[in-house]
Amino acid sequence: MENALRQIRSVADYQFGKGVGAALFPDNVEIAYSKATGRIRYISLNGDRLATLRPTDGMLSLSIAAARVVAEKLALVVHCFVTVRQDVAKYIAEGGDVFAVHVVKADEEIRAKDEVIALSEKDEVLAVGRAVLSGAEMTAFKTGVAVKVRHGSVS
Repeated sequence: MENALRQIRSVADYQFGKGVGAALFPDNVEIAYSKATGRIRYISLNGDRLATLRPTDGMLSLSIAAARVVAEKLALVVHCFVTVRQDVAKYIAEGGDVFAVHVVKADEEIRAKDEVIALSEKDEVLAVGRAVLSGAEMTAFKTGVAVKVRHGSVS
């Protein structure tokens, strides 16, 4: 268990910034393993899933609860925030994809396929998903999907 906890904290630190792993995964998290491979699959806290360790690339897919924890640790985080216009916040919170035309600000370090957190202009967590474009492209382009949303905050 201690080895697994160190592993998921290291992945979180690599993916989101140093210190995020310890903030996101306290000592009492529950770790579920894949029946087929025996590898770490799901990380939960008090019965609520925080993250899934993706088998394809070994990175974390966050839940809305985990995204809120990451957003609180804003100073530690390096590249995962996309801010969208307030007038489309409700649509995105309901699970709608983020289009480039709606992006107000995106972290420059975002790369396509990165795990990202969509924020409103009031810094509320709206959704989590996967970047389709880089951060620079999200602000430069006026058409197309910027983030494929996986979970909205009210869905």
